[in-house]
Amino acid sequence: MLLTTEWTITDEWKNTPEAEIFSSLKKVFELEGRIVAADSESCVFPFKVGDRRYYVKRYHATKGLRSYLGWSRIKVEWENQLYFLKLGLPAAKVVAYGQERIFSKTQRGVLITEALEGTIDLAELARNGSPLFRDRKWVKKISCKVAHIARTLHRNSFVHNDFKWRNILITPTSEPEAFLIDCPAGQKWHPPFLEYRIVKDLACLDKVAKYQLTRTQRLRFLLEYHQSNSLTPEIKQQARKVVRFFEGRE
Repeated sequence: MLLTTEWTITDEWKNTPEAEIFSSLKKVFELEGRIVAADSESCVFPFKVGDRRYYVKRYHATKGLRSYLGWSRIKVEWENQLYFLKLGLPAAKVVAYGQERIFSKTQRGVLITEALEGTIDLAELARNGSPLFRDRKWVKKISCKVAHIARTLHRNSFVHNDFKWRNILITPTSEPEAFLIDCPAGQKWHPPFLEYRIVKDLACLDKVAKYQLTRTQRLRFLLEYHQSNSLTPEIKQQARKVVRFFEGRE
């Protein structure tokens, strides 16, 4: 049986206590923590080193053809998170990552990111009925932040493919910040498929927005996304596609 392992500690965390604790994929799989999220392939738990917290995502199984071709779900996730940071987008910093393969098949893998303290995902904020959504100035600020993230991704031909409120962390303060997390399905697309995928991304955002924001606020988000002062025919057409995207599927 040919077993190969790739493991990387990113530069910022080399020669630190974290580098010792997270020194190998095997050691990370021996760590214990309270699981805060899990599915059939992976689990996530927080882990503290000194006064700094991290999130450890462990893939104990991988599915699909990509896991045989060197592009498992975990590898795509760490590559995307690194790409966000390369683009200068606000995103969780990557501490360490790697995977273990038998022949060409990925068996398990890990992604460790720095915790974004003082944040909450937008979906949870909505579920809790936060009064922030009734503050027009606050809504405008956070809409501009999210529009900037979406615009930057799409102008680089990158589509998130799961651009939901739960995957956007924000600081629930008067001057909010927004951060990207959890993107194992994102990838680059090119015409003629790119526009459809962009509409899907925007529709994922609007799926919750239509229950939390006014129609005017949703249109202003699109204007900010396009950096336009008026609703052009092209923007109106895209808005109709976004609104109709999930019709009959909710």
